[in-house]
Amino acid sequence: MNKKVLFLTLLIGFISCSIVGNSEPVLILKAKPFETSTTEVKIPIPLKHTGGPQELTWKILTDVTFKDLYVKELDAYYWKPTFGPSVKALEGKEVYVTGYVIPVDYDAGFYVVSRYPYANCFFCGGGGPESVVDIRFTSKHRAYKTDERLTFKGKFKLNGDDVYQMNYILEGAVEFKP
Repeated sequence: MNKKVLFLTLLIGFISCSIVGNSEPVLILKAKPFETSTTEVKIPIPLKHTGGPQELTWKILTDVTFKDLYVKELDAYYWKPTFGPSVKALEGKEVYVTGYVIPVDYDAGFYVVSRYPYANCFFCGGGGPESVVDIRFTSKHRAYKTDERLTFKGKFKLNGDDVYQMNYILEGAVEFKP
């Protein structure tokens, strides 16, 4: 069988398009030219960018691992994050995230949006640090109530070093209706 016929046979018989996790769609060419081996080639398929903010899902935010690290000035351990590729890909981009509002400090205007309602949130022991995003407003905003389910957009920032801040931060946050 010549190479051209083999290629066309493989192309027609083994092409699939899939989305793996929250990654970009890829064209996957799977070929079994011999019974004992399989060749797989992944070719990224670019998505059309609409120009608006991208959705930051809670699943994407789980692309992080934590390691206990001792902080001498605190005389305590904290979870040092190592961010995965899907989270890193969104750093600095305009995104939106939907979750439950948790007022951490009303007077200081410190709010987070949580994957879980207050009773199960990170601060109450139900979720991990990857389940909250610090909402940083640049303009005046209304007072939010605990467990309001809302969507916010802003510029996504990662924090892996400052123990006094959340790991995920939404700068210039505003309410958003996707």
